[in-house]
Amino acid sequence: MNRLRSCGRMLAWGPGRCRPFPVWSFSCLLSPYFSYNPPVPVTPGSARLASRLSGQRVGLVANPASVDATFRHVSETVAALPGVTLAALFGPQHGFRSDVQDNMVETDHARHPVFDVPIYSLYGETREPTGAMLSGLDLLVIDLQDVGTRVYTYIHTMTSCLRACATHGVPVVVCDRPNPVGGLAVEGAVLEPGFESFVGLCPIPLRHGLTIGELARLCNETLGLRATLEVLPLDGWQREMYQDDTGLPWVLPSPNLPTLDSAVVYPGMVLLEGTNLSEGRGTTRPFELAGAPWLDAQRLADALNDLRLPGVHFRPAEFQPTFQKHAGQTCGGCQLHVTDRTIFRPVLTAIALLQVCRVQAPDRFAWRQPPYEYETRIPPIDILYGSDRLRRQLDDEVPYTAIADSWAAGLDAFRPVRESCLLY
Repeated sequence: MNRLRSCGRMLAWGPGRCRPFPVWSFSCLLSPYFSYNPPVPVTPGSARLASRLSGQRVGLVANPASVDATFRHVSETVAALPGVTLAALFGPQHGFRSDVQDNMVETDHARHPVFDVPIYSLYGETREPTGAMLSGLDLLVIDLQDVGTRVYTYIHTMTSCLRACATHGVPVVVCDRPNPVGGLAVEGAVLEPGFESFVGLCPIPLRHGLTIGELARLCNETLGLRATLEVLPLDGWQREMYQDDTGLPWVLPSPNLPTLDSAVVYPGMVLLEGTNLSEGRGTTRPFELAGAPWLDAQRLADALNDLRLPGVHFRPAEFQPTFQKHAGQTCGGCQLHVTDRTIFRPVLTAIALLQVCRVQAPDRFAWRQPPYEYETRIPPIDILYGSDRLRRQLDDEVPYTAIADSWAAGLDAFRPVRESCLLY
């Protein structure tokens, strides 16, 4: 009898042993990440809140991805706890409801229609809780889904909360969540002094390989914030796990990261935001699609595939963004198909793509100009990368492989700092 393990179910066939093949299993077999290992149940840190919040007036930083394995939202969990008062809600970029689609669009304060408590925007007139917002709180709980990339603003919202709570004497509890792209690989340049911004406050590389709870520990220590911090750890998570290994649902953490596929390429492809190339915003495959109206799709894909970059194939694609760069125009470009995420290097891949695009259209490629994420002076590519090195290296036609080699010293210095903050 042959056996196939798929998505946690044992299927069997043979004489007299035929069992129906579950419809939902076909999606797993078609997934590029299909494996013979079933997901291992992982419990998020929010499951420990009941034993931590008794008798407290609580503020909560969250968004729609702040759910448990049953899709119950953390705000419902906190509000239902006996003796606990949910006193205020806080929303990061895109809002508490993640209803603001585009990038760099501020959200307003509001009031929750069910819980009748204020929803304070931390991506508007302020990006840090004020004393008035924190007044009367015994504790601030943060339950946000990070995506393993330095420039993702939720970790900087968390850092700003740690700073504000240290100032106003409010303890912070961070509910840990899995790093959806794994906790082993680190890649890219480390943020350098003078290039701090709301897409980079702490000296970490583009792909940092940490959970949000580990990042909270690192930022609190490295930046000297001195917040009273407690991290509620995950149960069952191992560093090699991606999100689809955990048994936890994927709820898009922000509007332009709709799938795990987009999160896998994001640590590198986000660099395209610092150029006049489309990074696929305004399409159904942001960060997987890249191109511009002046590029030839087949030529671009052929050149990139000739580089034989690890774990990725470039399929020629034409697409028309509905908003953002080149809205309504047909862009020639490619879609990244990650064929082996264990060897795929998203930052290396994105820099190779930038270099090829420059070579194929040197008179059309350009660096995006400020403002970008509240920075009005430094070029966007510099605050995304963490220094002006990438811009200067590409302008000087330094090969992408040599650019990647230049990360070594920064990564070597980062690793022991990272090691000191690991929880798993």
